[in-house]
Amino acid sequence: MKKPRQNGFVMILVITTIAIIGIEMTVLTDGANTMLFQSDTAYLKACERNLTASGLAWAKLNVKNKNRGTFDKTVELDVSKMDIKDSSLSVTITITTDKEPQAQINTSCSRGRRNLKDDKKFSINL
Repeated sequence: MKKPRQNGFVMILVITTIAIIGIEMTVLTDGANTMLFQSDTAYLKACERNLTASGLAWAKLNVKNKNRGTFDKTVELDVSKMDIKDSSLSVTITITTDKEPQAQINTSCSRGRRNLKDDKKFSINL
């Protein structure tokens, strides 16, 4: 009589393959999450730079035109046409008698759960 054949080797091979695939999926998921985080960071920084450049251009134009109504108060600019979701831009222009004009530019933008806020002060040279 023949002894019944044991198929344990095939079962071990299948379980090992499933475990290896699970580990590979975990590594690939971590890599994809890292890439997503880095791309979101690059997007937010680019949006922040665009908002800052827009605010600075607006401030320079108002100083050049001597628009005194906007000096020494915070102006919230409309950034809806820039197509940056959940963003805001405010500019405060200050002029002292002995110094050149300065613009305080506050930006905020977000993507998903991440927010990027920045406050910078620029001297305006005409």
